[in-house]
This record gives sequence, structure tokens and C-alpha cells, in this order.
Amino acid sequence: MQRYVDGDGMRMWHDERGSGEPVVLLHGAIVDSRCFAGNLDALAGSFRLYLPERRGHGHTADPGGPLSPQVMAADMIAFLETVVGGAAALVGYSAGGVVALLTALARPDLVSRLVLISTAFHQDGWVLPPASPADIPQIIYDQHAGVSPDGPGRLTSVVERIAESAEAGDLALTAADLGAVGCRTLVLVADDDAVSLEHTLALYRGLPDAELAVVPRASHTLLIERPQLCTGLVAAFLGGAPATTHMPIRRA
Repeated sequence: MQRYVDGDGMRMWHDERGSGEPVVLLHGAIVDSRCFAGNLDALAGSFRLYLPERRGHGHTADPGGPLSPQVMAADMIAFLETVVGGAAALVGYSAGGVVALLTALARPDLVSRLVLISTAFHQDGWVLPPASPADIPQIIYDQHAGVSPDGPGRLTSVVERIAESAEAGDLALTAADLGAVGCRTLVLVADDDAVSLEHTLALYRGLPDAELAVVPRASHTLLIERPQLCTGLVAAFLGGAPATTHMPIRRA
């Protein structure tokens, strides 16, 4: 079921599939919910899956103004309250992981579990600098123009304002901030990701109840490169309680 919903002054498009425990998939920057096609959308076989598209992305219009992670998180809180109607597991990829993390910090009552895929908690964690409009492949512009209610050309402004947010240092969480996340979390990353492995380890170690998975022979597009492995890891994490290990060190 695909529809728009109004919440907190923002008209957001989303898709709903499947039944069961609610799981929200949060796409990365510049792309939209289609990035989960052929990978995490398979979770609809076991869960009630929500695929929202944030402001300026996909089918959701760009209202103008800042496109900071904090603005996106406020939109997500309104979405959880208005559409889901309560707590859900948030599965965020790249910038979507940042939004998921900020949402969990701001409203822990609305987040049952977290999956952070290729996610940084501080701007310094990104290996690559913020993308400029010239860095974006033409296929991304074409895909955006094909569904955006703003028509062709709007993505350039979206890219510029996301870069402005990054350069302003809007993403600057600390280890103390991470320690306030109370829900169980899976940190998933590629072994050759756009987020440094050192930063990913700091994220994993800073979260009180975290699990870590490193996908071998993969990059920042790990969901496309290793779809079955990534989907299996996420499904296993969301599907039940963690198994007890025989030789715990960190969790001893």
C-alpha cells in the first residue's frame, strides 16, 4: 500500500507491506526506498514493513529549508507517531542510519530495536567528503526526476543543502551520547565502507547493547553487492533474542 501522510507539517510518502511486528526501513541520502528492492524488502515476509521517503527524496516533495539529520529525525518521530502509532524497529542505511540513531536518542519510547548499516555518528567518521552535485551519477538524477513531485532539477538543491549540513558539523554525537541508547542494536558495515572501520568500532563500543557484523568483500553499496547475506543478518537480529555465547568477553 503506497500513500502520503501528513504529520507535523510534513507530507511524507511511504509504502507498507507484510504483517507482524513493525519495521521501518530508512534509505540513504540522495536515493529513496527503491534502494531496498531485492534485499531488505524481503523482510515483508515476516514483518509489517514501512518504507518512508524523507523530504526531498523519492516521492516526497522538498519543502525547502535545512536538510539536517535533526530535521529528518523530527520528521521520522512524526511518522512513527502518526503512521506506525507506536514503537518500531528502525533499520537505517547510511544517512538513514543517522536518522534512526537520532530518533532513538530523542524518543526511545518509539524505537524497539536499531539496525545501523554503514552509519556514522560523527561527521569525521565518513571517509569521503560530502558529495557535490557534480559527484552524483546521472542515473540518480534520472531516477529522482522519475518519481519526484518537484520535477527534474530539484535534486541539485537537495544535494547542496545536505552538503551544507555536513560542512556545518550538524552530525557530532559523542561516546556519551551513544551511551544513552537503550535498545538492542546491530551495527552492520562493509569491510571497505565509506565509514571507516575505526569509527564503526567506536560506534559499536559506545552503544550499551550492540552487536557487530562486518560484511567481507563489500563496499558502501553492500546491500546491492551482498543482498542475501545482509538480509539474513538483519532478519536474524530482528527475529528473536540473541543466542548466548560460550566465551563472552565484552558481555561477560
